[in-house]
Amino acid sequence: MVLEAPGQPLKATDVPVPQPDSGQVLLRVHACGVCRTDLHIVDGELSEPRLPLIPGHEIVGTVVQAGEYVTRFKIGDRIGVPWLGYTDGTCRFCQRGQENLCERPGFTGYTIDGGYAECTVADERFCFHLPSTYDDAEAAALLCAGLIGYRSYRLAGENVESLGLYGFGAAAHIIAQVAVYQGKRLHAFTRPGDTEAQAFARRLGAVWADDSTKQPPEKLDAAIIFAPVGPLVVAALKATVKGGIVVCAGIHMSDIPSFPYRLLWEERIIRSVANLTRQDGEQFLEIAPRVPVKTQVQRFALEEANEALDRLREGQIQGAAVLVMPDTA
Repeated sequence: MVLEAPGQPLKATDVPVPQPDSGQVLLRVHACGVCRTDLHIVDGELSEPRLPLIPGHEIVGTVVQAGEYVTRFKIGDRIGVPWLGYTDGTCRFCQRGQENLCERPGFTGYTIDGGYAECTVADERFCFHLPSTYDDAEAAALLCAGLIGYRSYRLAGENVESLGLYGFGAAAHIIAQVAVYQGKRLHAFTRPGDTEAQAFARRLGAVWADDSTKQPPEKLDAAIIFAPVGPLVVAALKATVKGGIVVCAGIHMSDIPSFPYRLLWEERIIRSVANLTRQDGEQFLEIAPRVPVKTQVQRFALEEANEALDRLREGQIQGAAVLVMPDTA
């Protein structure tokens, strides 16, 4: 499924099977998650994609061919491919352990063709072994919603007792389970009137769930904003304690409105999350089976990618949307 220009529907297209270069593996794709970042790319809100582009960066597949010097995986291995496709390894950020901020990175499904396809290639260094307890669609949901969600959760701080999640979609429903497992008091904020999502949050262990326009019954030590809605930053600041942290987890967000300095005062912090590191992925994929994190997925066939994106755009996906390929549908 190919994006030829922003703002246009994806087009079903026959393309040659890619061939792996040195250090790359060729995958037969089994499943690929449909992420809000894909929506930002398709809608033109992320403005520098490779075009034409095969989107998708939550890829689960089996290695069917290995390029020269591949050592981490063998033919037949089931592996996962995330958003961070490669880094240069030499810039100042890579050299100091911040590969997520690399000066010359490649991003799966944005600057590199991704997983809305039957086959794809990936740099083996940035792929992950997957827990065997998850089927293909369930594992796909872990590879961005889980990984970026987990990085956001870590950046919210270690001494958090009361945590708020703004936007209760793919990432939030995964991180909610980790937070509850670790004994946090979880508060879920949804679109106004979305009682279904609020009930879902309570089933996952939230002590409170209501509209994002409401204030929680207690002040939050930290809040993570998964919804790409700038005004939620102001709402979250109002809801946090002194020294509280507000984490903006998305790659794109609408403008944050002005707000009085008193909301930021008392050492509150606003911070963003950029991409992920391989360490984030390894840590999360180790903890997920122990929780155990259960991913709720809605499956779509590959040719239904536009429908999946439309439903995500309209807020009609509970949990995560995942494309499944013909051999796994």
